[in-house]
Amino acid sequence: MPTVPETDARNPLADDCRRCPALVEGRECLSWGNGPLDAGVVVVGEAPGYGNPDADRWQGGNWTGLAYTSRHSGRRIRALLAEAGVEDAYYTNAVKCFPEDPDEPTTNREPTAKERANCRPYLQEELDTVAPDAVVPTGKHATESVLALADRDLDGFLDAVLDSIDCPELDATVVPLLHPSYQDVWVPRIGHTPDSYREAIAATLPTP
Repeated sequence: MPTVPETDARNPLADDCRRCPALVEGRECLSWGNGPLDAGVVVVGEAPGYGNPDADRWQGGNWTGLAYTSRHSGRRIRALLAEAGVEDAYYTNAVKCFPEDPDEPTTNREPTAKERANCRPYLQEELDTVAPDAVVPTGKHATESVLALADRDLDGFLDAVLDSIDCPELDATVVPLLHPSYQDVWVPRIGHTPDSYREAIAATLPTP
């Protein structure tokens, strides 16, 4: 199983950010990208979940300040990519703060278009810094956010999963994957088994 990244793996792009008042109100901390700054693969989630502050490890980015460090989604996507041969990826989110649902404070709501736009310069800065060969958005909303950087629209998410989308605007290939939280449901619906899905990732993404 993967290990939780150390705090010094975090890549904070600002001491604080208050561009989105609702996100500031609901978050515990900013969830920054983490991993090698020369990684060949950048993995992009939508936004951190609420997480579990009482967990011994894998508390989630809302508490650790490190993207994709929740017990379910974070541990799962890291394990999947490691099994596919991607050992040193950089993990981040399109939106850096937990988008609290005001009616259910421990539940995510979908980030607004304004919140996504406010956070997009951070994602662009990360891609400029890491300069990966491949950008791997996980889920529909993360894929839309990544393609927005290239001024492109998403035409059917499931049809795009495991596609290699050439994006010269990002100087990288974009390869959408299923969100790890919904992987069990959608893997068979796209014609794969867990093993063949992992093998397809290994065949598509750059590995050492």
